Amino acid sequence: MEHQGTKPLQTERLLLRRFTPADADAMYNNWAKEEQVARYLTWLPHRSVEVTKTLLKDWCSFYSQPNYYNWVMEYKGIPIGNVSAVHVNERSHWVELGYCMGPTYWNRGLMTEAVRAVIDFFFQEVKIHRVCISHATPNAASGRVAQKCGLSYEGTQREAFRSLNGEYWDIANYAILRSQWETH
Repeated sequence: MEHQGTKPLQTERLLLRRFTPADADAMYNNWAKEEQVARYLTWLPHRSVEVTKTLLKDWCSFYSQPNYYNWVMEYKGIPIGNVSAVHVNERSHWVELGYCMGPTYWNRGLMTEAVRAVIDFFFQEVKIHRVCISHATPNAASGRVAQKCGLSYEGTQREAFRSLNGEYWDIANYAILRSQWETH
């Protein structure tokens, strides 16, 4: 792996860049406070913009590490979501991506566009061997993003995730290997 850190990425409609503390209000208002965004994720909706500010302070401090990858998605100059490497496996050269976006921007192909750019970055520049995505099975939209980005379904872990309301959900797993990406 040849770590590059969180570099700016440009797509047809999006700028993916590092977060700054100035993104707190937009992050809070556009997705972090939304229960429907956090419903299938590992974090609770933010109770106030102060929670978002504290989180962004931490995230921004990690950018000095070359193996830290966390992009804010900017659409028409507005922060609307993020894509990050939630796990980086140094030994086996793989990353697991996580992503979320404000509901105002759902169903426009924006997340697929962002995730494709991040996958391309990992294969082209970081020289990764494998990229994977996991999601709670009730969140079918996340699985569609993985499929549209060329990832193959690899299986389901039964009741591997406890939701915010205490339910146990299955986790679907997808991945793409370098060899698949090169021919995709």
